[in-house]
Amino acid sequence: MSTTAEAVDADVRDEPLRIGDRTFRSRLIVGTGKYRDNEQMVQAIRASGAEMVTVAVRRVDLDASKQESILHWLDPEEFFVLPNTAGCYTAEEAVRYARLGRASGLTDWVKLEVIGDPKTLLPDTAGLLEATRTLVDEGFTVLPYTNDDLVTALRLQEAGAAAVMPLGSPIGSGLGLLNPVNVRILKERLDVPLIVDAGVGTASDACITMEQGADGILMNTALAEAQRPEVMAGAMRLAVEAGRRAYLAGRMPRREWAVPSSPLEGMLS
Repeated sequence: MSTTAEAVDADVRDEPLRIGDRTFRSRLIVGTGKYRDNEQMVQAIRASGAEMVTVAVRRVDLDASKQESILHWLDPEEFFVLPNTAGCYTAEEAVRYARLGRASGLTDWVKLEVIGDPKTLLPDTAGLLEATRTLVDEGFTVLPYTNDDLVTALRLQEAGAAAVMPLGSPIGSGLGLLNPVNVRILKERLDVPLIVDAGVGTASDACITMEQGADGILMNTALAEAQRPEVMAGAMRLAVEAGRRAYLAGRMPRREWAVPSSPLEGMLS
């Protein structure tokens, strides 16, 4: 790296991502589903640089001693495993599986999902709020997956959520960030981290999302369904870093008219 580049790097003032009582260098969180096999999964996760990975308590074998279990492949010294309640359609189900994850020795953290519609996989915000309050009261660090709705986000924060995770677009859609204005509004109003969850399809989606001020991104399908997951994971890593730097740099204002790149004063006649 050149001296000039090193000076620019040193001048980027950023803090690690802090959620609850933990800090993370990477602002990219990845899932573990849909890969061809567990070896491919680990290769992609490592290429992404992610420190936190999420597993569906309802869909995985929680016995890490079995080689076929996803947990067998995730070294706790290398990755922080975040249980999630994917596939739960009521607050009661979500709370039960969060408790199961903790009882199985994973962690008292949970990515909380309460799905309201099986076709769109959009969240049931009433059930989500109910489950958040219950789990926070039981000592969980709760990261709820929700709509990009300010009122719901504020209520989740008030209920004790350690971060709020609004969707960028529907789960597994790859449509990218549909409502960048909403993300900017949420970032301005929330005091807890804002992690955009779901919908990112490629590196440009990730970069645009981070440019809005998101504190991080969670993704799975974009990596697992790429033709070359490990290569896409590396691209996502760079995109998240680039988007974060662009946000910290502060973009130029948008204008509806042209502005000369060179000053008009002093031009030769």
